[in-house]
Amino acid sequence: MSPPVCSCAEPVRKLTQQASVMRREIKNLRQQMDGTIRAHKKQMSSLQSMLTDCKHEDRSQSVSKSSTEISQLEQGRIQTVPIGYISSCFTVKNGTPRQPTICSSSRASLKIEPSVFNNPEHSLVGLEQYSHIWIIFLFHKNGQMSYKAKVKPPRLNGQRVGVYSTRSPHRPNALGLTLAKLERITGDTLHLSGVDIIAGTPVLDIKPYIPDYDSPKTRRDDTSSEYRQTSPFTDSQMPQVMGLDEEPNISGTSSESSSELRDCAAGPSDFSQSERSGSSDVTDVLAEVKNYVRQQQLFTESPEDKQTDSSECTSLSTNQLSSSSLKFGCEDYSTIAAWVRAPPVSNLDVRFTASAEKELKEFVPCDSTDHTRPKFQFLKGPEEAVAAIKGILSADPRSVYRRTRCQDRLFFFTLDTADITCWFGDGFAEVVRVKPIQS
Repeated sequence: MSPPVCSCAEPVRKLTQQASVMRREIKNLRQQMDGTIRAHKKQMSSLQSMLTDCKHEDRSQSVSKSSTEISQLEQGRIQTVPIGYISSCFTVKNGTPRQPTICSSSRASLKIEPSVFNNPEHSLVGLEQYSHIWIIFLFHKNGQMSYKAKVKPPRLNGQRVGVYSTRSPHRPNALGLTLAKLERITGDTLHLSGVDIIAGTPVLDIKPYIPDYDSPKTRRDDTSSEYRQTSPFTDSQMPQVMGLDEEPNISGTSSESSSELRDCAAGPSDFSQSERSGSSDVTDVLAEVKNYVRQQQLFTESPEDKQTDSSECTSLSTNQLSSSSLKFGCEDYSTIAAWVRAPPVSNLDVRFTASAEKELKEFVPCDSTDHTRPKFQFLKGPEEAVAAIKGILSADPRSVYRRTRCQDRLFFFTLDTADITCWFGDGFAEVVRVKPIQS
């Protein structure tokens, strides 16, 4: 009988092979863990050194950051942050007046953002002492950032002038400046009137309007004080000098300037009645006359000129010197382009149809408690709305293209909570419909 054969040799061999493989894998894992631990220690060491360096460089970095900000400020590179956004009776560009004086009855409000100051109302303390404020804002509705060196102002009816001689919104830096009347301040909100800004306009800054500094008409020319110090005239000679206006020997002045000269020079006739105040007034007038003469715009009449009638003299003086070149009194302190006061586009007459007047009278003031009728949000009644509409339309808010090339004479714009429909004729604008804005 043969001995039995052991059948477990093959499984033992396979188990031995598997154990060998497992030992090699464990060895590889240990090596990987050792490498990872070494790398971790190296990274920790690097982080510790970086933290140490940061502690020593915090102060130097703050100084570097401050110097960088100062350098950017000196170069004019700053990041602007709006201090607030306008809430206005004008919601769209169409129909918004181009200048604040066009529509003095328009109203708006400006709330200072709490992100600018922790206590926004503190930034307005003392501003209630001023009647008007300058508003610096951003033309956020330009639609594009492109600009040109020459533009076509609507009042020039298509003529081109340099962008910096106009108030065009399309500028290298789309910044706007306007003067508004400050009605009142409630907390962190300014209530304004006479504005030409649409709702949602970002405001960058506000400043008080100070006529003594901002208006050239209220400034004293240096020659006034200089004249007081060097004037060779005595009090007894003063009226005789000013008496020259009784028979002026001037042919180059316009009728307006001559009348201004006579008005200003007429003051010393009461010199003997008010000696205390008269002396300073006379010297002021003499200083202005001195400035006027310095312009070398005065010409002596020839005998032939004296024989001409007054109308011919007036036309001659107008031809020789334009009224814009003559400056006297207040005009001596500032000059403006002639087209601003005498543009080629004349003002329009504004009228209402009977139905439009009836529709407008349905609106109630902003502080009314009547909820059954349409209500203004800013305006104080139909009277203010009529004044605003007349101011907007009399200045012809249409673009040059719509005025000269477009056959459609209908015009639509929004004022407060009213949608206005009007049409333009030759020299007039007529309001035909006034409807509440559909929410």
